[in-house]
Amino acid sequence: MTAAPVTVRVPAKVNVQLAVGGRRPDGFHDLANVFLAVGLYDEVTATAGAAGEGPVITASGPDVGSIPLDATNLAAKAALALAAHHGVAPDVRLHIVKDIPVAGGMAGGSADAAAALLACDTLWGLGTPREQLLAICAELGSDVPFSLVGGAALGEGRGEILTPLEVAGPFHWVFAVADGGLSTPAVYRECDRLRQESGGGDTVADVPAPAADPALLDALRTGDPYALAAVLVNDLQAAALSLRPALAGTLATGTDAGALAALVSGSGPTCAFLAPDADTAAKIAVTLAASGTCRSARPAASPAPGAAVVRTA
Repeated sequence: MTAAPVTVRVPAKVNVQLAVGGRRPDGFHDLANVFLAVGLYDEVTATAGAAGEGPVITASGPDVGSIPLDATNLAAKAALALAAHHGVAPDVRLHIVKDIPVAGGMAGGSADAAAALLACDTLWGLGTPREQLLAICAELGSDVPFSLVGGAALGEGRGEILTPLEVAGPFHWVFAVADGGLSTPAVYRECDRLRQESGGGDTVADVPAPAADPALLDALRTGDPYALAAVLVNDLQAAALSLRPALAGTLATGTDAGALAALVSGSGPTCAFLAPDADTAAKIAVTLAASGTCRSARPAASPAPGAAVVRTA
């Protein structure tokens, strides 16, 4: 165990393809989820805690009033899971510096869980093999394994079964942050409702099994933003727009400002805009920020590395 605090930096993600299968008997949905890690980061610092106090969570940054600071926080759950796996005391203080939008469809909570897992593993000197860390990640949530890995990957099953993907890049994005968040379970329920309403049904018997788009994988491999723009897709977008109709105005504003394509990021409400280059991304961000259709707009590039220790003192 190291006495020095350990800080881990972890990226946000955008789903360039989110194909959602029908509702399974267990209530989950099979996915073909193509993740790209993007250069917006949270940092989690782990410091040794007092004996018997368990995980203690503190946070700073935008919207931290919207995240739990108790045992329900995914970062706390990560510390508890790792400690249980090794039979050690989960006494750690975790400070989260938020920069990834909260409840914004960019896996901020999952990122913090992956960062806490790596930070605690380093602080406690456990040396947990990567495969075991990924297994614990999958127990914590569908997006947590990718937050640890970063880069680009296809997520199958509930999104937790990862296949790394070749990506050239860089791809340049703008992320428009909305006021307030959207509940991921609520967006999936709305997706199911809309499918039922359309008459097509919402179960695995009604919806084709999701699969990665070969054209999208080729666009990532060649680093072609124009080809990628043509095939971006999010099966949850209609549900997010149904719950938050104002997002349509945000998407239109970014597209009119020069984005090659626009989509809701994951379950939303953050909107993602693909730009042809960094200069255009910066201009789109300025236009969106001044438009009144979002709270803020942030340019960022992908791919980005996964969770990594950046300080041990």
